[in-house]
Amino acid sequence: MEHGKISPIQMALFMNPAISATVLLLVPAITAKLAHQDLWLSPIWASLIGFFVVFIAYQLNKLYPKETIIEYSVLILGKYVGKLVGVVLLFFYLHLTGIILREYGEFVSGNFLHHTPMAVIIGTMILVCSFAVIGGLEVIGRASEIIVPVVMLLYLFIFILLVKDLEIQNMFPIMEKGIKPSLMGSIVPQSWFSEFILVAFFFPYLTNRQKGMKWGMISVFSVMLLMVLTNMMNLLLFGNLTSSLTYPVMVAARYISIADFLEHLESIVMAIWIAGTFIKITVFYYVLALGTAQWLKLSDYRPIVLPLGFLVLLHGLWAAQDLQELSHFLATSGAVYILSVQVVIPVILLLVAFIRNKVKQRKESIQNESPVNH
Repeated sequence: MEHGKISPIQMALFMNPAISATVLLLVPAITAKLAHQDLWLSPIWASLIGFFVVFIAYQLNKLYPKETIIEYSVLILGKYVGKLVGVVLLFFYLHLTGIILREYGEFVSGNFLHHTPMAVIIGTMILVCSFAVIGGLEVIGRASEIIVPVVMLLYLFIFILLVKDLEIQNMFPIMEKGIKPSLMGSIVPQSWFSEFILVAFFFPYLTNRQKGMKWGMISVFSVMLLMVLTNMMNLLLFGNLTSSLTYPVMVAARYISIADFLEHLESIVMAIWIAGTFIKITVFYYVLALGTAQWLKLSDYRPIVLPLGFLVLLHGLWAAQDLQELSHFLATSGAVYILSVQVVIPVILLLVAFIRNKVKQRKESIQNESPVNH
């Protein structure tokens, strides 16, 4: 099925944009509506979900080291219920990949290619991603080693250029209304952090599985740090206006002007967004293709990559009518939907697996004791 191997560091590298790529542009405005000047605290609370799901995925991997979540669902819950859980996960990732693709399309269409049809914008991206998915896990790992450090450096470059315009008083008073606003603001970022359950698909293919949890946790921490930095930058730059901006980071880049020479750096944000989103869509697309092939018990996932890409494209076109509808969905029912699938299902799987193991151990101990009693 997948014969490639990746290092834990490669997994940590591509999991960073797999979570943060779309978050950095949309989340500051969504969080600011509820958390106000405490929006920089929200990612800290939200990251707890990320640490939790990485821990859950690692515990499941210790019990079933060679299987992904699609495969051990059947082993834990039985053939029929396990297959049903697999279908739920696969349809969920099909839908979610379509939403991510549409987020990318809305940003490019709204900011740069105003007259290009949405189908062309997202169709070209899914085509490029399909080549990476066909290349396999090692290709994705190597691509992330090249792309992610460059993206991070560009992002820090923008932040450094904005330092002189930041107003520190915008973040005060801290926790004016207690901890509640920042906790409420963390609900939407929590749904993004829950996407770290994707590591359950990658743990079996690590060169050193013992370091899987460590690098998974480091990746969660790096995303949290990036989100805190982004939210802080927007808050110190725009203050209460942050919640009214659709893409605060994009506006921030337009704000940069140094000696009337270095200005209009939207192209850098564009490069960060496209490179990061390419990794993000590829990771989700790969998980969908691998998981579908495992569910269908195929010997190779590559023949179904392009047909699945077409389905993802359709979901991208159907995801929402416009950006407002998409943002509203992600800020309300979407957060609950994403959290319930990516947190509740793995927790149930781990609990059932733990109970089954205990029952099995008890039976074995009774069988071992029975000859002694005779």
